[in-house]
Parts: sequence; C-alpha cells; structure tokens
Amino acid sequence: MIVSFIQRAVMQGIPLLYGSTGEIITEKGGHLNLGIPGIMYVGAISGVIGAFLYEQSAETVNPILAVIIPLLSSMLGSLLMGLIYCVLTITLHSNQNVTGLALTTFGVGFGNFFGGSLIKLTNSDTPSIALVETSKCFKTPLPFAEKLGWVGELFFSYSFLAYAAIIIAIVVSIFFNRTRKGLHLRAIGENPATADAAGINVDRYKYISTCIGSIIAGLGGLYYVMDYADGIWSNNAFGDRGWLAIALVIFAVWRPNVSILGSILFGGLLIAYNYIQNLSFEQQELIKMMPYVVTILVLIVISMRNKKENQPPASLGLSYFREER
Repeated sequence: MIVSFIQRAVMQGIPLLYGSTGEIITEKGGHLNLGIPGIMYVGAISGVIGAFLYEQSAETVNPILAVIIPLLSSMLGSLLMGLIYCVLTITLHSNQNVTGLALTTFGVGFGNFFGGSLIKLTNSDTPSIALVETSKCFKTPLPFAEKLGWVGELFFSYSFLAYAAIIIAIVVSIFFNRTRKGLHLRAIGENPATADAAGINVDRYKYISTCIGSIIAGLGGLYYVMDYADGIWSNNAFGDRGWLAIALVIFAVWRPNVSILGSILFGGLLIAYNYIQNLSFEQQELIKMMPYVVTILVLIVISMRNKKENQPPASLGLSYFREER
C-alpha cells in the first residue's frame, strides 16, 4: 500500500512539477503568468490532436513518431500561448493579472472546443477520446524496473516524462544559481531598470523566459493525458491542477529543486482520501483542500520571517516602461 501510494503521489505530482517549474522561470523574470492553467490545457489538447491525427493516418504506430509528434505538437501549442502572453504584457504592457486570467479562460475553451470536435469525429459512445497506442509508447518504464522488486516500483517504474520533469527542475535550479544568464534573469525580476542600465536586454530575457516557461508547463498537460490518464481525453478532466501548480510555486518559495518534493507532497494530499476508509463526501472534499491550506500556511510563515531569499521577485507583476528609467 505504501509503495502504491507513493507511486500515485508521484504521478499526480508530475503535472504540478512541470507547471510550477515553468511558472518559476516566468516569475523570475518579473512576470506573473496566471495563464498557466490554460497553457497546460492547450499543451494537453495540442498533444492529443497530434496523436489523434497520427493514429488515424498510420497503419501501424511507430513508437518513436508516436512520441515525437504529440511532444512537438504540445510544445508548439504551449509556445503560441506563451507568445500571446508576451506580446500583450511585455510589448503592449497589458495588466499581467487580467491577461493571465483571460489566457486561462481562452485555453480551457480552446481545449474543450477541439476536444469535443475530436470526440464527434470518433463517433464515441462516451464523451472521451482514447489514444491507447500512443499512451503505451509514453508509459514505457525502464526495462530493469521489474527485476528490482519494490525498489524498482518505487524509483524506476515511471515514464520518461516523469524523469524529464525532475531533470528539468534540477537544471533550472542550477541555471538560476550557477550561470551568468540565470543571474541576469533574476536581476531583471528584481529591478529591470537597473538591469537595463547594466546593458542587459530586458525584453529579450522576458520573452525567452516566458516562452520557455510556457513550453515546460504545457508538457505537464501532455503528461497528464498520455501517462496518468492512459491516453484518455475528456473535457474538463484536467481539473484545477494548473492552479495547484501556481500554488506550488509559493510553497517552494520560487525554488525549482524544492518543487520536486513539494509536487510529491501535493500529489499525495490529492489522493490521500482514497487510502482513508469510511470518509463522507464532505470529508473527502476537505482533504482535497489540503494543498491550498498548506500553501496558505507557508505564505504566512515566509511573510512573518521576511527573509529576502524566500520572497518573490521585487518587480513581479509590474510592467516595465523603459522610457521611465
């Protein structure tokens, strides 16, 4: 039971890890992207569209193409969403909160529209799309996992996207703390005017960081559909995972490496009610609230301690007008 619980907690947490890592990259550049839930949704449906078109056109599914096509489709859809956000908030200086919320609404509507359209094309009796063959290619575990018993199940039984999420989080953490470009991005998030005066191209860094963050977040949506949901797409099945990813950013105090453990914790809290017997519906809903409660408590603690390293970037959510520096 313990091994099963941890496995499911990790699988629940991987989409949150992708979303939080992408959002941390964006926020380190001073932009609060509340469009992450919509971007993750678009990343998921874009991958589904790519996989659906490939499965319909191919007589036999090639495992490599079955992975590459949805992966590229998801990255492209997420990138376009990130570019929309960049143009509106960086070039046109639109309000970041409003733009992000609008992007989330658009992303969910976009996903539901095309998801519903694909469901009609399949003439399915259920309101869902089953991409079983593509999902099998994504879910392939490491070949030696079964030989290692519970150790293999606990550490080596996940798909490549799960390990990629952890590697990306570690690399991003190193990037922020050990590289010159990472320090430049952090400087922009703290004070873009000072960074600009030092010769750093503020808009370029903001564009690149936001677009890369959007691509990474979109992969969280793809992972959820192809791995966790076994290739089954249903409209609105993604739930509030995008918002939990944003909450995880606060819980991890803007540190991608801390997000790894935080995502597993959040994933465990999301499924804990399944492992507790004789719970009423109201009690189950209260347990599902725990990730948000934990985030609020962390926010209170870091506010009381008031340590600089645990605070968000100073210019987070503020538009930068170069002519005013």
